[in-house]
Amino acid sequence: MVAAIKHRGPDGRTFLEHGDLAVGMCRLSINDLEGGTQPLYNKSGSVAVFYNGEIYNYRELRRELEASGVQFRTHCDGEVIGHLYDIHGEKLFERLDGMFAIALLDRRSDKLILARDIPGEKPLYYYEGTGGDLAFASELPALRHFPGIDLSLSRQALWDMPTFLWVPEPATVYEKVRTLPRSHYMVVEKGSVSVHPYANRFTDIAETLDTPEALVAEVRRVVEKSIKSRLLSDVPVGSFLSGGLDSSIVATIAAREKGHIDTFSIGFEALADPYHGMADESEQAAETARLIKSTHHAIHVTGKDFLDELDTFIAHAGQPYAVSSGLGILAIAKAARAAGIKVLLSGDGADECFGGYSWYAHLEAMERANATGRAGFGSMQNVGQSLETRLGEIKAGNTAERAWGWHFYAHESEKARLFASDFQSGLQTSLRHFNADGKQWRTIDYIAQDRNFYFPNEMLPKVDRMTMAYCVEGRVPFAAPEVLSLAARLNLDQMVSKTGVLKWALRQAFSDVLPAHVLARPKHGFNVPIDHWLRNDWAHLVDETFAEGSALRKHGFVGAKSHAVALEMINNQSRLSGHAIFSLIMMNRWLENHAR
Repeated sequence: MVAAIKHRGPDGRTFLEHGDLAVGMCRLSINDLEGGTQPLYNKSGSVAVFYNGEIYNYRELRRELEASGVQFRTHCDGEVIGHLYDIHGEKLFERLDGMFAIALLDRRSDKLILARDIPGEKPLYYYEGTGGDLAFASELPALRHFPGIDLSLSRQALWDMPTFLWVPEPATVYEKVRTLPRSHYMVVEKGSVSVHPYANRFTDIAETLDTPEALVAEVRRVVEKSIKSRLLSDVPVGSFLSGGLDSSIVATIAAREKGHIDTFSIGFEALADPYHGMADESEQAAETARLIKSTHHAIHVTGKDFLDELDTFIAHAGQPYAVSSGLGILAIAKAARAAGIKVLLSGDGADECFGGYSWYAHLEAMERANATGRAGFGSMQNVGQSLETRLGEIKAGNTAERAWGWHFYAHESEKARLFASDFQSGLQTSLRHFNADGKQWRTIDYIAQDRNFYFPNEMLPKVDRMTMAYCVEGRVPFAAPEVLSLAARLNLDQMVSKTGVLKWALRQAFSDVLPAHVLARPKHGFNVPIDHWLRNDWAHLVDETFAEGSALRKHGFVGAKSHAVALEMINNQSRLSGHAIFSLIMMNRWLENHAR
């Protein structure tokens, strides 16, 4: 099991056995390179801690513990965990500003505690066997090596996946394997297993944000504090740099604080991404890099380059996953590792926290509109249609259907045509994730849904899995618990200006350190031109996926007519179903190589 995640930590491998418990980990040494070998212990040695991640406020916690008489053995950030447990017990996790998956063994009571960070940056999967066995791991491929594990596939997870391009947590592609929810810990003691939530106590936000000046000042303080804290490292730090607002803020503050950083951007062929325009942002990124005096690495890739990485991409995703922008993250992580960079900062999360998605400008008008009772087929992602047509179709649904419509890729009716009828038997609609029970959504609820559902399910796994594939630690400052607390306090007017400027407060907060062209630039996603490739250089992938001998066909998951349906969808220029079909391609590839 440990060998299966060696890419997450090539710098050391350690184990601990206690009774029936065996724990092992692979270390990626970033802090206290010599003294940070795990497990780490409390004062008496009765508590042993393994963890993956970083505790960014460890210096503050260490000073507090030392003042109470605790003596530290190392300079590793994770050593605070065992000492905090001695004082605070299971409430210790509320005090950790970081990204982590923790396994804590209290040998005095034979209690095992597993915990996952507040935003859900670091993964933690577990399996409970019928005989009382429990296995846990940072990635799903490791669990596949656990003796006797039940790896029955979840039809519901596979049905949901083309809707979102990923399997929503806490479910996984395996019926019997779950994800420990973010902001939760698990206690295993005397044969019982219980899972508990814990609170985000990082809520020290200014009492009033009522004036534009107070709002902008607080956004600057909280975001800058988060970026600075996530520079904790004894090895060189780099940053993604797309040329847009979010990554430019992160890279600019990081370069100022560190004195020098490496930055990385990706450029594609001269192709238009239908979602945002030209896919290549390398020129804009290079201009920002010159201004902050970073050592800049422009990674240029083609459709063939990405095609060659598809097996690596799906292997490290661990389960069917089709967020195509992850291919860009993978390419940059590979280049960063070759350049000797072990830590990469990302600008992900700013859109969900500060109002960056284009549809946010239409939320108020949508709330005032009455549903017609005819649920629309439209999705905001259906960029083959005009904006007016998309908004009209989304407006037709109830509020839950509208929440769904801002995002979905494969409509339920499209999936019904692709999947075999027997496969669909007894499954629930993917619309259930939007509380399709008559709940009336407020305007701000749509943004909260993006922050609490899409961000931890799509963005954070993409950064973690694709960077760790090449032994690089991805860090997301906008996922900091305090940033999330601030975001939860904001209303729509504080995110989107009356003139329709997205992320208004964030732009204003950093207007003195960013060039005008970055501040004025509209959002451009980190996407790849998947529709173009599937109609051209990648067309053979569609044929392979739905061919008679494909894994999807052999498992009976798709019907005999699915190939014709897929071609119809791909060639429908008004629908642009590339990502929906790509999700089936990746599902088939995963089944061929990783299912048993």
